[in-house]
Amino acid sequence: MSNSVERAMRILVELADGPTTISELGRRLDVHRTTSLRLLRTLEEQRFVRRTDDGSYQLGPRMATLAAAALEGLDIRGLAARHLRDLGASTGQTIHLGALEGDRVVYLDKVESRHAVRMYSHIGALAPLHATGIGKAILAHLPERERGALLGDPPFESCTPNTRTDRAALDEELARTAERGWSLDDFEHEEFIHCVAAPVFDAAGRVAAAISVSAPSMVLDRPDLLALTGDLTATARDISEELGWSHT
Repeated sequence: MSNSVERAMRILVELADGPTTISELGRRLDVHRTTSLRLLRTLEEQRFVRRTDDGSYQLGPRMATLAAAALEGLDIRGLAARHLRDLGASTGQTIHLGALEGDRVVYLDKVESRHAVRMYSHIGALAPLHATGIGKAILAHLPERERGALLGDPPFESCTPNTRTDRAALDEELARTAERGWSLDDFEHEEFIHCVAAPVFDAAGRVAAAISVSAPSMVLDRPDLLALTGDLTATARDISEELGWSHT
């Protein structure tokens, strides 16, 4: 990569933090003021940067266009695939990636466990939001109005004796989920399957999906399942960063 191209790219990265003067850019990049000015003028001609009224520089409208195109082209399943495989390899359990589909969860991807006992879930299957780990991980990070519209009026569908069917109990669980950063499906969707799930965020900070680690109780008990939440949330964070999310 030529020095000019590399320096131009570094200028764009610096300007992503906010408007900056020529002098400050030169100091950060360790280049002469005339070099910074030459690169900025070239970038300005192509609308990658713009000069403000006070003489500093900021990112221009063409950068917004490129960013929007890049985000539109992101494939969450493709970006998450490697991370899901790694999580499956490290835990040995079933891994799911799911997202909203109307007022349900749709499974976008699945990594099978290495145990003989397998789960019947499959890619493309739909499941209720209020009774699944993935659904609750998503609901916990939605605005209240959107959450209410998706859930509708209680009582909610009872999938097992453990399913929360009233709004107050579900809201309490969603508050705990948001606070700790992961959700628990305590045999609420299927009687012998429990799971933990964590949200995945996009570049705008919106919840875009969730991932889960699931296992039959005969394979993994509650303490061992909860012990996987660290790896789970770290993986969800890595996928979020692939989508452009930045924790601040």
